[in-house]
Formats: sequence, C-alpha cells, structure tokens
Amino acid sequence: MIKITFPDGSVREYNEGVTGLQIAESISSRLAQDVLACAVNGETIDLTRPINEDAEFVLYKWEDEQGKHAFWHTSAHLLAEALQELYPGIQFGIGPAIENGFYYDVDPGEAVIKEGDLPAIEKKMAELASKKEELVRKSISKEDALKMFGERGETYKCELISELEDGHITTYTQGAFTDLCRGPHLPSTAPIKAIKLLSVAGAYWRGQEDRKQMTRIYGITFPKKKMLDEYLALLEEAKKRDHRKIGKEMDLFMFSDTVGKGLPMWLPKGTALRIRLQDFLRRIQARYDYQEVMCPPIGNKLLYVTSGHYAKYGKDAFQPIHTPEEGEEYFLKPMNCPHHCMIYKNTPRSYRDLPLRIAEFGTVCRYEQSGELHGLTRVRSFTQDDAHIFCRPDQVKDEFLRVMDIISIVFKSMGLENFEAQISLRDKVNREKYIGSDENWEKAEQAIVEACEEKGLKAKVEYGEAAFYGPKLDFMVKDAIGRRWQLGTIQVDYNLPERFQLEYMGSDNQKHRPVMIHRAPFGSMERFVAVLIEHTAGKFPLWLTPDQVAILPISEKFNDYANQVRLELKKSDIRAIVDDRNEKIGRKIRDNEMKRIPYMLIVGEKEAENGEVAVRKQGEGDKGTMKIEDFAKNIAEEVHNMINKW
Repeated sequence: MIKITFPDGSVREYNEGVTGLQIAESISSRLAQDVLACAVNGETIDLTRPINEDAEFVLYKWEDEQGKHAFWHTSAHLLAEALQELYPGIQFGIGPAIENGFYYDVDPGEAVIKEGDLPAIEKKMAELASKKEELVRKSISKEDALKMFGERGETYKCELISELEDGHITTYTQGAFTDLCRGPHLPSTAPIKAIKLLSVAGAYWRGQEDRKQMTRIYGITFPKKKMLDEYLALLEEAKKRDHRKIGKEMDLFMFSDTVGKGLPMWLPKGTALRIRLQDFLRRIQARYDYQEVMCPPIGNKLLYVTSGHYAKYGKDAFQPIHTPEEGEEYFLKPMNCPHHCMIYKNTPRSYRDLPLRIAEFGTVCRYEQSGELHGLTRVRSFTQDDAHIFCRPDQVKDEFLRVMDIISIVFKSMGLENFEAQISLRDKVNREKYIGSDENWEKAEQAIVEACEEKGLKAKVEYGEAAFYGPKLDFMVKDAIGRRWQLGTIQVDYNLPERFQLEYMGSDNQKHRPVMIHRAPFGSMERFVAVLIEHTAGKFPLWLTPDQVAILPISEKFNDYANQVRLELKKSDIRAIVDDRNEKIGRKIRDNEMKRIPYMLIVGEKEAENGEVAVRKQGEGDKGTMKIEDFAKNIAEEVHNMINKW
C-alpha cells in the first residue's frame, strides 16, 4: 500500500500502481469525469500513469492551468493526426500547448497549407476526436526512437531525439499517429468537443533564421461549444482593442523597417503620455526613499561575463560591438542590474547605509526573433522601470512589503485591480540548481510568504518555479476583457551580490553580503502602455490621456473664439485641441469620440457672447453650458484628485 496526501492534508491509502484516474473515481464518479491531469510530488503527469510510492497528490480540472495545458497539448497531437491523414508525407516539428490553445510547426513538403484549408482540417480533427482514441504512453530507447522516426523520414524529430538522454525518451500514440513527447496528456480525445484553428504563420525551425521556415498552425479547443463561442467573441473584442491599431489612431508610437524591426519610436503624444507615467512613478518612489540613477546604454563585455548574463543570453543578444582597440568588446545593455551593482560597489557600505534603493528608467536591448515581435509587447528595445534594493537579510521582508505597496498603488491608479499573485519557491527535492545557503533561502522564502499574509494577498505557491538565484513574487493582471498579463515582479537575488563581490560592514565589524531585490511595477514602459491601451480601449484616465479636451466650433466664424478657449485652458495645464475643420458639428463630435477624447466643448454664437462652452463628456453626452473658468476649475480638480488619491 502507498499513502496519498491530498492538498487539504488528508491521507488515503491505495494499492501500489494506482492511477490518478482511479484515485479520482474513488472520490466520486463526477470528479473522475471532470479531471484532466494530476500532479505527483509536484510533477504534472497523465491520469493513467501508475503511482508506485507515497506521494503528495493534486487533481487538475479545466479551471486549472495544468488541466488546460494537458487538454491543449492533446489537441496539438490531434491536429498532427489530422494533418498526417490529409497531407501524406508531412513532417512534424514541435507542437506545444501555449497560454491560450496550441500550435504545431510542420513541413508539408510540396503542399501549401493556407487559411482556407483550416475548416477541412478542423472537420478531420472533430471526426478523430469523436472516436475517443486513447493516448498510450511508451518509454523507448534512443536507438529505437531514431530508427522508428528515421524510417518515417521524420528528420526534425530525429534531430530532437539526437539531443535527448537515453532512458528518458517517451512517445504517445493515439489512433494511427505516434509522436515524440514527454506529456502530459488526456487519457483520450473524448473531452475535446469544440475546435477552432485560428491562423497559419511561418516559423523558422527552432527559432533560427538560418533554418527551414516551417508552417505554424495555431488553434484552440474547449470541452463545450459555448466556451468556444465566448472565446471567439473575446477575440473580436480584442481586435477592437489591439494596441497597434489604437496606438496608430491616437498617434502614440510608430515602427519603421528603415529604423529596424522591433524598435519603437514614440511620437509626441505617446512621449508625453509616457513621461506622465514615469513622473507618476517617480513621485511614488520619492515617498519610499528611492534614488534615481542613469547608466550608459552599453557596457563592456566583461561586465556581462561577471554577471552571468553573457553565458545565459550571449547567443540571443545583439552581437558584440568591436572597438578600434584590439580585443575590446562592448554589448548593448540587456539588463540594468549589473550597472547598478557597480554603483553599489563604488562606495564602501555599512549596515547603517542599508537598504539602498536605486531606481532607473533604463533602456535595454535584446535580440528577439523577428517572428516573435509583436507591437509594443515584444520589442528589441524597451525601457524598464527598474529598481534594485540592496539590503541586509533581516530587511528583506520589510522591503518586500514596501515594494508590494508600490505595485498596489500602480495597479489601483490604472484600474488594474483584478490580479493574481504567484510565489515561486525552490524545488522541494532538487536543490542542486540553486545558489546561496539554505539559511538565506529559508529566510527569503519565509519573508515573501509572510509579506503576502500581512497584506492579505492570496498568492498561489509554486515549488520549483524560483529563479536559480532566489525566490520571487509575480503579479498576473486581468484586463477589462479577462485576459491575463504578467506585469509587476519582485525577485530576491543572492547571485549578483556574490558574482560582483558586494559587501557591507556589519555591526560585528565583519564583512557581509547584501541581498539584492529586483523590482519593476510597470515591467517595461512599452509593454505596460500596450496593456493599458488594450485594457482601456484607449480611453485613458483623464490625468494621463494625450488630449483631454476637443474644442469644436460650429462654423469657421467661431474658430478664433475656440482658440481663445484653448489658451484659457492651457493656463490651467489642460491639454486641449481645436477641431477647426470645415465639417458639420455632428461629424466633428463623432470623429472626436472615435479619438477617445474625454471632453468636447461645442462653441457657437451664444457661447462666444457669454464666455461659455457647451460641454459633452465621452460616453455620457451633453452636460450643459458653463463658463470657461468654471469648466477649467472642474477639470483641474478632477485631475488633481485622481493624481493625489494615490
């Protein structure tokens, strides 16, 4: 018999070799129908895998990320099975589950798979799913795997197999399709009821631009058709909120292939918006005793060798800049933290000097593959609202609480109050991949857990998800239409202080290593603005929006008065524009509503005579007529209250 420990701490005994599905059935038949995967001692596995030892055990349903992952991973195999039937001789690359759905990279040979072919592929997938084919896992030797996939002409799979360790290779088979895969998967294709293939794209094999360009097919599946319908409606709404579309309409930013792919340029209105965001965070940071610094956009290669970033990211970074001096190499800055370590090291530090909080809006460059670039959310140059806190081990918890306060202020002020938090800790068993003493790790992990408890923040704990240098706390924000975005992060780091030999003199007159905390509430200015655009559909808070007021003269006769109103508003720091086009007033109103301008002021003969404006508010319509100075006072107060609320 083996002991199975459930998440609530209860323990049941089962025969050795019991499966997750059998355990679910022992609890209730309904539960057994709903579960999709399970975890044994922290590892997510198939429900049909035997369990042969005492274990901590969790069951996953559709509501759980691990359940969706198994569902969509199986759906990727179902797509491949359909393609195998429809396109004889097709070769397969990789087919993972992703955050929403799955994709499969394939090489169809002489055939071409287009968007118009997707309905036929969907139909074949539905036909195969209805057969309720079981997924059978099999361990296979490296030699046999190479032979099997080699005989099928699967060159891509053979390349992957050649890099795997013998004794750790498995395949999954459903129907006539067998794939190289670690899993986990559903027990069968039966739960897959609603299927939609979303798009076809090109993708270089293994993300390398000098390799074959394959065909990538994206899709998503659900256990109910209603869920698919809701998701497709969400996609339509997401298209309307696309930050690339809205950013262009509002003249916020642009891209130019002549300048370079993935290199955003901020236009005047976007620049002003970004500066307002930075000033907002600067005011908050000043209350928490941060000191702002500025560092160069490049660094000597030795800096990144010391930090470890060269070993980890060197191949994926922009290539070194060779100077006229022989052997001298520089890199475009991929991270701000090594520079901040050198600032810390510039001056001898005492325990009384800590914590030291260094902040920078630092621009960094990373070479993302061209196929992965996407508007402002995935770029090659971006600015982080970066800060690094150097503190004693006994100060970690208090500093965590302070950073959590800042992140909370940022989220609330932007209307991003629907968020989840995840505490990422070390693996319970495998400790070899982590650096730092057990004592320091335990202190840091406990500090994060206690900080979340003190703030009343319900955070999900994930073991094995910590960075090798320390535990962390990540914030996943849900936007107005329910999409998840990872924004704020707080990370504890023992690695860089060790690598850079950072020290402070303790109260015992001995030298000690500080602990380093990384934090970025926005994450990057580019990505945050993209998320904010899509969350608000471009209708920013009044204090932040590029144009707060549009002044609309009903005819050309009142253009001068309209400009007089604009200048009066400018005295109160209100951002206003005049729409002096020779258009009917109804057209002007519609056009400026499309520009997402919060207030419109209609001016004509009566308003000009009385020094008044007729006020319309975005989404609320006519608000009546008032004196210019009264309107300016109301707007100034509204902005003041918004900014100073936080």
